Amino acid sequence: MSEQDEYIELVTLIRTGHEEAYGELYEKTVTRIYQTVRFLIKDKSDAEDVVQEIYIQAYRSLARYDAERAFRPWLMGVTMRQVQSYRRKRLMQFRFGKRIEKSDVGMEYDFSTDLINKLANRPLLEQVHRLPYKLQQVVTLHYLNEYTQEEIAGILEIPLGTVKSRIHAALAKLRQKEKMNPRLRGKAEDLHETR
Repeated sequence: MSEQDEYIELVTLIRTGHEEAYGELYEKTVTRIYQTVRFLIKDKSDAEDVVQEIYIQAYRSLARYDAERAFRPWLMGVTMRQVQSYRRKRLMQFRFGKRIEKSDVGMEYDFSTDLINKLANRPLLEQVHRLPYKLQQVVTLHYLNEYTQEEIAGILEIPLGTVKSRIHAALAKLRQKEKMNPRLRGKAEDLHETR
């Protein structure tokens, strides 16, 4: 049985009320989802909260899931929408905090710069984290999760050409930064388009 068939079988069981099937679906997918979220959200606690929200939203959305679509990209789409929602909330909190600072009330926010410790190439990852969010998304999906450009277009609900241009822009920025930072020499060239 293929991986996709296993997912469809679990979704069918969940839809018919077998809640333990959702636990199995969670176990099969959570590692990759957590890695993706953790890469895009630096604060570990926030990342864990977002992962919980992803699985709550995925559970609510399973009734509308079309079994003709591949499950993993569908779930990654749910993931990207929840990460985007988190970013919007954080931006609103940040703006609110700035307004409070201006009114001399004063609040402290912890904007952790904690990096992902389990991944290699720390200097390259630091540069990826400095990319604009839209470029971080495609780099994370393509190189960390190994999705094709077509799958990324579906996940992010953007045209394939946009995906290609974002990947190209991200690699160009990384190569440019690599010229300024000898520690990255050779690392950005290792990221090349094969799909």
